[in-house]
Amino acid sequence: MIKAADGRALAVEILGDPRGRPVFLLHGTPGSRVGPHPRTTVLYRLGVRLISFDRPGYGDSTRLPGRRVSAAAADVRTIADELGLTDFAILGRSGGGPHALACAALLPDRVARVAVLVSLAPRAAAGLDWYAGMTPSNVRAYREAERGHDRIADAMQFRSQQIKDDPVSLLKGLRPELPPTDREVVADAGLRRMLQSNYVEAFRHSADGWIDDVLAFTADWGFKVEDIAVPTWLWHGADDQFSPVEHSRWLADHVPGATLFLEPGAAHFGAFRVMTAALGWAAG
Repeated sequence: MIKAADGRALAVEILGDPRGRPVFLLHGTPGSRVGPHPRTTVLYRLGVRLISFDRPGYGDSTRLPGRRVSAAAADVRTIADELGLTDFAILGRSGGGPHALACAALLPDRVARVAVLVSLAPRAAAGLDWYAGMTPSNVRAYREAERGHDRIADAMQFRSQQIKDDPVSLLKGLRPELPPTDREVVADAGLRRMLQSNYVEAFRHSADGWIDDVLAFTADWGFKVEDIAVPTWLWHGADDQFSPVEHSRWLADHVPGATLFLEPGAAHFGAFRVMTAALGWAAG
């Protein structure tokens, strides 16, 4: 547990090689510090010291009401300072993607590289039809979020309790919207166990983190992706409908020097399969 300057608690998990290259892993939405990651043996082989933490409102991290995406940079800086890290890399998956981009934009002297998998683009992204190609369930959630906290809070609190009581229910609920390639990925027993632990930890106390993530994605992020000046590696499955592929195409056009990899036949959960490669690149 690490204390932020405002007194909030941040729950942190550290895995892999203690002498390895530090890489922050920013979890998805909903998610937690115990979310999917490569095995410890893989982290040692990569020479990576993996650092993950619960975003405010998830797991054991204190909620930060009204937080914007940009708030992640201050929390990462706090953790890095506590661990004595002068520089580090960032990997953000899904809902962690925008937060990883925030760190790259706002901590240019600390972040060496940023890898972003299946991320959303800013809601106000010029020239992007933000909802095009998105699953109906996500469209409903984000449109309600744009109408305010009260429009989504009760429903998400109820849903989070269902998931906490039966973690498999989230994957079951998503299944009708999953393309075949994603169904194949989440059919892996080991990954399913990791996801179930992830969701239980995410909702340990409440759905506040989930609610605040969704609100933050549909509001002003608090920074401009055009200001990112560190090497940026973007990956997206071409068949993704949770975070449509056009979001990463837009990011690639607006993050200076960004490299985009689009994988045909892959979708949202395909990000788990490329996480090792992304970590290897991030660690340099």
